[in-house]
Amino acid sequence: MAISPRKINTFLLFKLPSAYFCGVRTKSLSNNHCKVTVKHRWINQNPFKSMFWAVQGMAAELTTGALVMSKIWSSGKQISMLVASNNATFTKKATGRITFSCDQGALIDDAINKTIETGEGQTVWLNAKGTNAEGILVSDFNFEWTVKLKS
Repeated sequence: MAISPRKINTFLLFKLPSAYFCGVRTKSLSNNHCKVTVKHRWINQNPFKSMFWAVQGMAAELTTGALVMSKIWSSGKQISMLVASNNATFTKKATGRITFSCDQGALIDDAINKTIETGEGQTVWLNAKGTNAEGILVSDFNFEWTVKLKS
Protein backbone atom coordinates (compact mmCIF):
# COMPACT_ATOMS: atom_id res chain seq x y z
CA MET A 1 0.00 0.00 0.00
CA ALA A 2 1.66 3.24 -1.20
CA ILE A 3 2.08 6.41 0.83
CA SER A 4 -0.61 8.98 -0.01
CA PRO A 5 -1.33 12.56 1.09
CA ARG A 6 -4.21 11.32 3.22
CA LYS A 7 -1.97 8.80 5.02
CA ILE A 8 0.66 11.47 5.64
CA ASN A 9 -1.95 13.84 7.07
CA THR A 10 -3.23 11.09 9.39
CA PHE A 11 0.36 10.40 10.41
CA LEU A 12 0.70 14.10 11.30
CA LEU A 13 -2.34 13.99 13.53
CA PHE A 14 -0.97 11.13 15.62
CA LYS A 15 2.83 11.57 15.40
CA LEU A 16 3.32 15.33 14.81
CA PRO A 17 0.20 16.95 16.28
CA SER A 18 1.77 20.42 16.48
CA ALA A 19 2.12 20.46 12.68
CA TYR A 20 -1.41 19.11 12.22
CA PHE A 21 -3.03 21.65 14.56
CA CYS A 22 -1.07 24.50 12.93
CA GLY A 23 -2.73 23.52 9.63
CA VAL A 24 0.11 21.82 7.76
CA ARG A 25 -1.43 19.53 5.10
CA THR A 26 0.01 17.44 2.29
CA LYS A 27 -1.90 18.19 -0.91
CA SER A 28 -0.13 16.06 -3.49
CA LEU A 29 2.63 13.48 -3.66
CA SER A 30 4.02 11.85 -6.78
CA ASN A 31 7.23 10.08 -7.70
CA ASN A 32 9.16 13.34 -8.08
CA HIS A 33 7.02 16.08 -6.53
CA CYS A 34 5.38 16.92 -3.21
CA LYS A 35 3.17 19.87 -2.36
CA VAL A 36 2.27 20.92 1.21
CA THR A 37 0.17 23.90 2.24
CA VAL A 38 -0.40 25.83 5.45
CA LYS A 39 -2.74 28.77 6.00
CA HIS A 40 -1.85 31.75 8.17
CA ARG A 41 -4.16 31.64 11.19
CA TRP A 42 -4.19 32.86 14.76
CA ILE A 43 -2.64 29.64 16.09
CA ASN A 44 0.43 29.84 13.83
CA GLN A 45 1.15 33.56 13.73
CA ASN A 46 3.98 35.59 15.19
CA PRO A 47 3.58 38.98 16.93
CA PHE A 48 3.96 40.71 13.54
CA LYS A 49 0.75 39.15 12.15
CA SER A 50 2.46 36.80 9.72
CA MET A 51 3.18 33.08 9.88
CA PHE A 52 5.77 32.03 12.46
CA TRP A 53 8.99 30.88 10.78
CA ALA A 54 8.90 27.49 12.54
CA VAL A 55 5.47 26.69 11.09
CA GLN A 56 6.86 27.41 7.64
CA GLY A 57 9.77 25.14 8.54
CA MET A 58 7.42 22.29 9.50
CA ALA A 59 5.62 22.55 6.17
CA ALA A 60 8.86 22.84 4.20
CA GLU A 61 10.43 19.87 5.98
CA LEU A 62 7.34 17.76 5.38
CA THR A 63 7.49 18.61 1.68
CA THR A 64 10.96 17.10 1.38
CA GLY A 65 10.47 14.43 4.06
CA ALA A 66 7.33 13.00 2.48
CA LEU A 67 9.26 12.45 -0.75
CA VAL A 68 12.06 10.72 1.16
CA MET A 69 9.56 8.51 3.06
CA SER A 70 7.82 7.60 -0.18
CA LYS A 71 11.09 6.67 -1.89
CA ILE A 72 12.21 4.58 1.10
CA TRP A 73 8.87 2.73 1.12
CA SER A 74 9.17 2.09 -2.63
CA SER A 75 12.68 0.66 -2.22
CA GLY A 76 11.39 -2.16 0.00
CA LYS A 77 14.48 -1.81 2.20
CA GLN A 78 14.82 -0.86 5.87
CA ILE A 79 16.36 2.61 5.60
CA SER A 80 16.57 5.29 8.26
CA MET A 81 16.24 8.98 7.47
CA LEU A 82 17.27 12.06 9.43
CA VAL A 83 17.73 15.78 8.84
CA ALA A 84 21.43 16.57 9.39
CA SER A 85 21.19 20.33 8.80
CA ASN A 86 19.05 22.99 7.23
CA ASN A 87 18.96 26.66 6.30
CA ALA A 88 16.29 29.09 5.19
CA THR A 89 15.78 32.48 3.62
CA PHE A 90 12.68 34.60 4.18
CA THR A 91 11.82 37.19 1.54
CA LYS A 92 8.26 38.35 2.31
CA LYS A 93 5.71 38.22 5.13
CA ALA A 94 3.88 34.90 5.00
CA THR A 95 0.13 35.60 5.09
CA GLY A 96 -2.75 33.73 3.52
CA ARG A 97 -2.16 30.20 2.22
CA ILE A 98 1.48 29.30 1.67
CA THR A 99 2.31 26.41 -0.65
CA PHE A 100 5.60 24.58 -0.33
CA SER A 101 6.84 22.38 -3.14
CA CYS A 102 9.79 20.11 -3.82
CA ASP A 103 10.41 18.36 -7.13
CA GLN A 104 13.72 16.61 -6.48
CA GLY A 105 12.65 12.97 -6.31
CA ALA A 106 15.46 11.94 -8.68
CA LEU A 107 18.10 13.14 -6.20
CA ILE A 108 16.52 10.98 -3.51
CA ASP A 109 16.52 7.97 -5.84
CA ASP A 110 20.25 8.43 -6.40
CA ALA A 111 21.01 8.64 -2.66
CA ILE A 112 18.87 5.61 -1.80
CA ASN A 113 20.32 3.51 -4.63
CA LYS A 114 23.84 4.44 -3.55
CA THR A 115 23.20 3.54 0.10
CA ILE A 116 21.70 0.18 -0.96
CA GLU A 117 24.65 -0.57 -3.28
CA THR A 118 27.44 0.49 -0.90
CA GLY A 119 25.83 -0.05 2.50
CA GLU A 120 27.12 3.38 3.48
CA GLY A 121 25.00 6.33 4.57
CA GLN A 122 24.36 9.04 2.00
CA THR A 123 23.31 12.67 2.20
CA VAL A 124 21.16 14.67 -0.16
CA TRP A 125 20.24 18.36 -0.09
CA LEU A 126 16.58 19.03 -0.93
CA ASN A 127 14.92 22.40 -1.51
CA ALA A 128 11.38 23.48 -0.64
CA LYS A 129 10.10 26.83 -1.86
CA GLY A 130 7.15 28.52 -0.17
CA THR A 131 4.94 30.79 -2.26
CA ASN A 132 1.83 32.77 -1.42
CA ALA A 133 -1.46 32.77 -3.34
CA GLU A 134 -0.03 35.30 -5.82
CA GLY A 135 2.89 32.97 -6.56
CA ILE A 136 5.41 35.25 -4.80
CA LEU A 137 8.27 33.50 -3.00
CA VAL A 138 8.00 34.04 0.77
CA SER A 139 10.55 31.50 2.03
CA ASP A 140 13.15 29.13 0.65
CA PHE A 141 14.30 26.14 2.75
CA ASN A 142 17.12 23.65 2.24
CA PHE A 143 17.33 20.38 4.16
CA GLU A 144 20.27 18.00 4.23
CA TRP A 145 18.72 14.53 4.59
CA THR A 146 20.79 11.49 5.51
CA VAL A 147 19.70 8.00 4.51
CA LYS A 148 21.30 4.81 5.81
CA LEU A 149 20.52 1.09 5.68
CA LYS A 150 19.33 -0.18 9.04
CA SER A 151 21.43 -3.04 10.42
